[in-house]
Amino acid sequence: MPRRAWVLLKSGRRINLLQPMATDWEDEDLALGLSRTYRWGGHSAWDLPLSVAQHCLTVLAIREAFAIRPLTDAEALRELLHDAEEGLLSWDPISPIKPYLGAEYHSLASAVTKAIAQRYRLPVWTQEAFAAHKHADRLAAASEAFHVVGWSISEIRDQLEILAAQIGGVTLPRQAQSVECLVRQCR
Repeated sequence: MPRRAWVLLKSGRRINLLQPMATDWEDEDLALGLSRTYRWGGHSAWDLPLSVAQHCLTVLAIREAFAIRPLTDAEALRELLHDAEEGLLSWDPISPIKPYLGAEYHSLASAVTKAIAQRYRLPVWTQEAFAAHKHADRLAAASEAFHVVGWSISEIRDQLEILAAQIGGVTLPRQAQSVECLVRQCR
């Protein structure tokens, strides 16, 4: 196995994805990676696919809208960067194949996630915060499946097995609706 996997970033910085360090990239490199990495395998009913950056903004908006108390800046940043490793790895594998990718891939993704958490001083997830995050993430995924990819509500529940898929009966919070509108305008 190779001991290095260098990526040359727009800033001119280099990251070895097999041994990432928190100082290897600039914020713009991460933002660019997130905006150029696509959800849903890059497939979309739109002219352009949905980026991981757009997904992260939607999750943050939903999480803020449903929060019992306002999120701290660090908690909001943790939500915004919840899939940040995908921006540096340049790949967002669809969830059903992740178990098949093996320990090496999960170790790689974990190392990048750890470097991101260290760089941005992200707080560790509490059980309660992680549950609230997963609810927002699943709601965003269900919304994307319906509005972006074109799955029906019954397909979202039955085939994708996203149980938070209550798109037809639940009104998204106002902040999430505005993000959803922005996302739809990117078609």
